[in-house]
Formats: sequence, structure tokens, C-alpha cells
Amino acid sequence: MSPPKTFHVKSFGCQMNVYDGERMAELMAAQGLTQADAVDADVVVLNTCHIRERATEKVYSDIGRLRKDQRRKSGKTPMIAVAGCVAQAEGEEIFTRAKVDIVVGPQAYHNLPELVAKAAAGTPSLDTDMPLLSKFGALPSRRKVAPSAFLTVQEGCDKFCTYCVVPYTRGAEISRPFAAIVDEAKALVDAGAREITLLGQNVNAWSENERGLHDLIRDLDRIPGLARIRYTTSHPNDMTQGLIDAHRDIESLMPFLHLPVQAGSDRVLKAMNRSHTRDSYLRLLDRVRAARPDIALSGDFIVGFPGETDAEFEDTLSLVDAVGYAQAYSFKYSPRPGTPAASIVEQVPESVMDERLQRLQAALNRDQHAFNAATVGRTCSVLLERAGKLPGQLIGKSPWLQSVHLIGNHAIGDLVEVTLAAAGPNSLTGIERIAEAA
Repeated sequence: MSPPKTFHVKSFGCQMNVYDGERMAELMAAQGLTQADAVDADVVVLNTCHIRERATEKVYSDIGRLRKDQRRKSGKTPMIAVAGCVAQAEGEEIFTRAKVDIVVGPQAYHNLPELVAKAAAGTPSLDTDMPLLSKFGALPSRRKVAPSAFLTVQEGCDKFCTYCVVPYTRGAEISRPFAAIVDEAKALVDAGAREITLLGQNVNAWSENERGLHDLIRDLDRIPGLARIRYTTSHPNDMTQGLIDAHRDIESLMPFLHLPVQAGSDRVLKAMNRSHTRDSYLRLLDRVRAARPDIALSGDFIVGFPGETDAEFEDTLSLVDAVGYAQAYSFKYSPRPGTPAASIVEQVPESVMDERLQRLQAALNRDQHAFNAATVGRTCSVLLERAGKLPGQLIGKSPWLQSVHLIGNHAIGDLVEVTLAAAGPNSLTGIERIAEAA
């Protein structure tokens, strides 16, 4: 196989995978390769997610479809690399199940150029080592980025929730050094970012010596040109008073908090090995709202965890009613091999999980629409991020992470003061606020 000249990276799953995918693309570009569509690229990287069972099967389906599409269009066979958490979890098994050239885990993708060279020479390559943070030092400098950019500051998890594979695919909790984060944030701003979202499996567990995430945010707030800061995903156990106070004190820290709860029943939470209770979670949200009354709250929910009863599911619905989430993610429980929950005998029938998920999502959609409607009439800044479907239309994000549609003479990357004029279930329409003459 001749050395590849073009590449394509396709990422599945969470924002951390999006960040990793961006960095892999920068890594390949630094080697002189040109980005191309998947059906044309010489090497295709599938940056995978292992959280959901069907996501794993989708990877194998995508491999077959990709080879078929390329054969039909050009008659060539692409080099395929499976990266990310499926690569870490499945390892050599991927070579058995599918015709691929490279398998590389999420902590080893900085070795991708070397693995590509080996594959081009005819040697399939596997790298699922998990060295601590060494990949960041081997990655190239940040290039031109979108107005809103991701920045990984923490990786791994020590919480060992009984349903979750992250501790096994991403490793133990570890924080990137403060100086390296600040340097990358400055590079992102220099490359065009006006908003940075700090990422981590448990991002609010970031620490260095006596400093916590709130200290890091206060330092990032001093970077000229950085208008907005966000962070995700947080764990209730690591939501410190310092971080709560940061939402009160730091103007650039957006009034949005994604704080997964997963269930509303204390028995289910204990079975999940979550460190909070229903009451402690709600009291924590009370403290957050006291510090920042306009904050938008987001969460994660799992329905049908093994042994969950009808009454325990009703506890989840009543928690949703009590909180009033602006956004939320909800999923049916999916057993992951090797996790403690997968071996619990009392698995909930699929039909029951389907019905519960529909009821939960109806409640969450109701509350999201209500939150959007309650913001109509507010004036706020909107960061324009991409073109819309209509002529002259641009789409951006409000401080509360709502999609806002705006028509006007503006450019992507502008921060525009708008009045939120109309609300739908998933987006709002903004009207530019014209300053009155003095």
C-alpha cells in the first residue's frame, strides 16, 4: 500500500471525542496529509465511543459501508483506523471481526503517524497503551478553529459507577498541568476561538496542588479575547463551593451547568455507586441557584437500570418536576461487558424501558420548551457559530446554551446583542438589539 495522501476523521459520542478527533486531524495535517470526504480519503479514522452497546456495533457496520462506498466510487480500498474507546475495549478482537489496518486507544492516538506508516508498509498496528497525558505534549500546535472550541483539561474517572466503562477505557482520573492548559487556551484564542468549553470525564475534579477548577477558570478569564468559558461534564461529588462562587463572580463563565444525576431513587443511585443522594443533589442545585439565579441546568438520566421498579422510576419523574431542566440527556440502560451492573439478574424488559424513556423524554422536552419560553423578551449576547438554512441567517448560542437564529449583517464569530423574540422546543429566534441614540 502506498503512503496515504488524504485523510478523514469521523468522531462518535461525547465532546471529548470531538476534541480528540480535532487533534487527530491536526496531527494528520501536520504530517502533510490533506483532509477529504470519507468516500475519497486514503486513510479514514473512526474515533469511537463505547458507552452504548449499539454504538459499538455501529462501528463494524460503518467499516463495511465505508469499504463498499469507496469501492463503488473509486475502486480503491482505504486504510481504516479504529480509534477511541471501542479500540481500547476491544483491542485485537477488532482485527478478528473486521478488516482494519490500525487499532489505537484514546491515550495513544499521538502515535497515529507512526501507525499509519507501519500500515502502509503492510503491518497492521495495535496501540492501546495508556501513558499518563504524554499524548498532549506530542500533539501539534492548535490551528484555525471555530468561534467555540473544546479544550480537554482532565481525563479518566475514579468513580466506578456500576454501569460505566469509562474507568476501563479512559483510565484513572488525571489532570493536565495548569500551564499547558493556559498555553493551549491562548493558542485557541489566537486561532479564532471566542468561547472555550473545558472538557473532562469529571471536569470539576481537575486540580493541581491546592488549585481547583474554579482557580483555573479565574486565570483563563484573564486571557484577552476570550469572551466565554464553559465546562462539562461535572460530577456532583466534585461541585465545590469555590466553583459555585465562580458562577456568581466571573462574567465570562456562562450560566449553564451540566450536572448528571442519573436517577431519582436513592436505592437505584446506591446500586449505581453514585456518591450522592436525591436530597443531596437537590440541595446542591439550591446552592448553585442561590449563587446564579438565572443558571440553566442540564442533566443525564438512565432509565431501566437493573432492578428499577415502577415506583423508583416515578421518583425520577418527580425529581425532573422538582428541578425543571433547561436541557437533559436520557438513555435506556445498556449492559456493558465487564461492568458490575451487567451481571445483575433483575434486568428490566426492553418494552418497559421503552415506555419509561418515552415518559421521561416527554417531561424533559416539556421543561426545555418552558425554559426557552421563559427567556423570550430577555436581551443577551449571542455568539454566532455557523450559517443557517435561510438567506442571511446565522445560528449561535445564547449564554444558556440555546440555539438562536438571527438574520442580519454579521459574520461567524461575532458576539451580537439580541432580544430573544420567539421560542420553539429546540431553538429561539433573536432580533438584533439596536442601541438607542444618546
